[in-house]
Amino acid sequence: MDLRFPEAEPTVAEVQALDAVLGVSVVAQGWEREHGGAHRASALRPRLLGALHALQDRVGWISPGGLGELSRRLDVPPADAYGVASFYAMFALEQRPTTVVHVCADLACQTLGAGALLDSVEATCGIPNESGGTASWHPSPCLGLCERGPAVLVTVAGDPPREAVIAPATPDDVAVALRTGPNALAEQAAVVAAVPQAASADSAANLVLLKRVGVVDPLSVDDYRAHGGYQALRAAVAMGPANVIREVTESNLVGRGGAAFPAGRKWAAVAGQPVRTHYLVCNADESEPGTFKDRVIIEGDPFSVIEAMTICAYATGCEIGYVYLRGEYPRAREHLQHAIQAARERGLLGPDVMGFGFAFDIEIVRGAGAYICGEETAIFNSIEGYRGEPRSKPPFPVEVGLFGKPTVVNNVETLVNVLPIMLIGGPAFASIGTTGSTGTKVFCVSGSVERAGVYEVPFGVTLRELIDLAGGVPKGRSLKAVLMGGAAGSFVRADEIDFPLTLEGARAANTTLGSGVVMVLDDSVDMAVFLRRIAAFFRDESCGQCVPCRVGTVRQEEALVRLTIGPRQEHDMVLLREVGQVMRDASICGLGQTAWSAIESAIDRLGVLT
Repeated sequence: MDLRFPEAEPTVAEVQALDAVLGVSVVAQGWEREHGGAHRASALRPRLLGALHALQDRVGWISPGGLGELSRRLDVPPADAYGVASFYAMFALEQRPTTVVHVCADLACQTLGAGALLDSVEATCGIPNESGGTASWHPSPCLGLCERGPAVLVTVAGDPPREAVIAPATPDDVAVALRTGPNALAEQAAVVAAVPQAASADSAANLVLLKRVGVVDPLSVDDYRAHGGYQALRAAVAMGPANVIREVTESNLVGRGGAAFPAGRKWAAVAGQPVRTHYLVCNADESEPGTFKDRVIIEGDPFSVIEAMTICAYATGCEIGYVYLRGEYPRAREHLQHAIQAARERGLLGPDVMGFGFAFDIEIVRGAGAYICGEETAIFNSIEGYRGEPRSKPPFPVEVGLFGKPTVVNNVETLVNVLPIMLIGGPAFASIGTTGSTGTKVFCVSGSVERAGVYEVPFGVTLRELIDLAGGVPKGRSLKAVLMGGAAGSFVRADEIDFPLTLEGARAANTTLGSGVVMVLDDSVDMAVFLRRIAAFFRDESCGQCVPCRVGTVRQEEALVRLTIGPRQEHDMVLLREVGQVMRDASICGLGQTAWSAIESAIDRLGVLT
């Protein structure tokens, strides 16, 4: 398209969609309050992502006319706006039907029959992305419904837009959804079904982070408080900010997103920064295939996320918090938005939280389908209205983060661990698990198991014990391998599953816990197909900023295709290893650095391709 202001005019629907999110005249809010009328373009830029969602939700795509109108209102050059819109997989820049059915083609769903589902849908409903008629379908990356795949997300543009998931889905489900949209088939399974431990009274009694999921009404702040909600915040205020940070430090709580950085050290670093404003970002963009724990917590216990964020803000001096929520989670977004509004109305968020004399509020930023935005600095760029590309470090976020200010970034699971720490104390929390891995850990068990779902266990149980807790592999099948940590993780063999699930235990076993993905593969899984999907995932999700990752992920997939389908060339295995090593050594961020990890482990530990 012409990247100057297009001559195409926006439709009435597009103007109305932008009016709804920007107002007829744009009014400053959030970060813009600090700047008043100065630097208008910079101040308005953070509203770009939400406005793009508004256009997509209303008419089903982002037209030249709509993009031009958006650019004028926000003082964003059309080339910049186009660059941001084209970065995200959920935005369409070519006209398509208002109803779109996204059929998951990723790893967990692949083990549950996604390949057969995709073939059947194509045979009965036509080729993907076909733009004729009122509906279309296409294969999708992971939708975060791994415990009940194969999964489908149905989106219908309009006023209001509609979204729903169907999981597990059949070819008939997809065909009906293409005809009727989500209403007739949307399967709103109770979130407690994703927590198999809740079905057993003995197991449920041992839950800490998941104890309220399926027990409380996620839409009722009163029910949350009746089950112990906001006791942790009261305890935190009673002890004061410095003591809150001390307790978190003494708990030895580390980040649960994969990096395992000590939470107390991060909080103390931000609290000690004299520069204002301080920001808090809750990373809920769990786009790693096989990860769905944050979705379950938000859907089933959204007030716990708000309370934990409020404690963190109190301790670190953060005035504004953002939840960067994965775009494919319609129910989580609905529950969290309702909870935030209810908390504001009850004085639990706002200018004087619970009358304790500090201000804090939360805004949801809806992701749009970019795995790279799980990286903490890519989140900053996305929230600020830019392409979600990682930034070079240093400077680190605790000094120069969101909007250039000190910023705490923690994921959902890390934050909700703060609630029991406030109630039992840091040393008591540290006594759970092991010395190097304290507390409980929520694992996402999916694939070839009888009872897929999220499992909360103390650090230190073995991988075998966790798989047995999930019912083991289906009767008549045998265990082939386990993928630890998702696409960016590594495989372990069936005879290697007796190591303890701790950070130190995983290192000794030459694997990773990552964010908690445990994907079990039985002997029916075609490993060649599985590895090609991993390679295709990284090829699609590379942000393209650095050459090692942008080129390397493509070359990796090409070599894998030749090695598994043909024609195989003599040097392909050598090339594959060289490309993997270059990506690991030279990529800017963790995506490129780990794009080779699972494939390397499959070759070296499982003997695939040899």
